[in-house]
Amino acid sequence: MRIRGLKARCCRVYRQLPKRREKLKAVENLRLKTDKATSVNQQWSGDVTYLKLGRKWYYLAVVIDLYSRKVVGWAFSDNRTARLTETALWKALSKRRPKPGLLFHTDRGTEYLNELMQGYYERRGINHSLNRPGRCTDNAEVESFFHTLKGELFTGARYADAAQLHESIANYIDHFYNRRRLHSSLGYQSPTQYEKLAA
Repeated sequence: MRIRGLKARCCRVYRQLPKRREKLKAVENLRLKTDKATSVNQQWSGDVTYLKLGRKWYYLAVVIDLYSRKVVGWAFSDNRTARLTETALWKALSKRRPKPGLLFHTDRGTEYLNELMQGYYERRGINHSLNRPGRCTDNAEVESFFHTLKGELFTGARYADAAQLHESIANYIDHFYNRRRLHSSLGYQSPTQYEKLAA
């Protein structure tokens, strides 16, 4: 390359600032130190999944109450940003109005670790908990939900456009999954039934 007068074109390497690295180290998996939820709005979990429609990717962010497995907030978009995850969490908070001290568990994705979300947790009195590095099973309930949704709703289905997919997801979550789908872990009740009986 030197003989031919060629120079390599390389991408800029991202280096995490020491302050930010130390801040992230301080966020640990609080679920490991916390007893299982005994009522609603004590522990929530969130994550994002990919859905491919034609040649385009779409993203679904959800927030699940770990006590009842109910999807308490969700958002759908063609962009995977902090705004997507914030919208899902905002919907959950608006609907459920939990007291300060809520434990919110997520993976280590940037959508949950950026400054916008960190400020949101602080203002709302939310204790943020993270998966251990390389341990996706720390967030098993949400992973299980995504697996179920894709198997029952998405795989093999045909959608004309994103609007139709969005409507289908809304019907699945709000009218089927939360209200009618039975869970063996809940004594073969739906999340809504389980919450009503426990109230």
